[in-house]
Amino acid sequence: MHTTLTEHARCLYGDEHRPTPECGAEHSLHYFVEELTFAGADEVLAMLRELSPQLVDGYLPVWVRNLAYRLVLLQRPDEPDLMREAAQSLWLHGPDWDAIAEELTSRADALEAARAGEPTTRADAPETARAGELMRGADAPEAARAGE
Repeated sequence: MHTTLTEHARCLYGDEHRPTPECGAEHSLHYFVEELTFAGADEVLAMLRELSPQLVDGYLPVWVRNLAYRLVLLQRPDEPDLMREAAQSLWLHGPDWDAIAEELTSRADALEAARAGEPTTRADAPETARAGELMRGADAPEAARAGE
């Protein structure tokens, strides 16, 4: 049995930076996705940072990285550094997600400006509102999606 999400991911996908240990556990993708879905942000970030410390490396599939960052941002929607890290990952793994990466970066900029007391016009921009929806999910209450 795996004791951490990182161990589970390492068994499924391997580790570019160290040998994958022998493991007698069942390696079914749906068990991993279930564990990832309900993991806390710290555990997900530990997996990402240990198995892909430079963002561009590692054997985690791109869809796992995207899902992992999505889940982290749902748990920590007001952390600009995490938004930028997620955006960097999206930019590194194909042009398909460039617009979302830009939205996350815009949202991070708006959050930092608001914390610094700077007036922002970007906070009301449609792309910033969309980034909030991406982080909170379309089924969140309207006030939460609007950032209120």
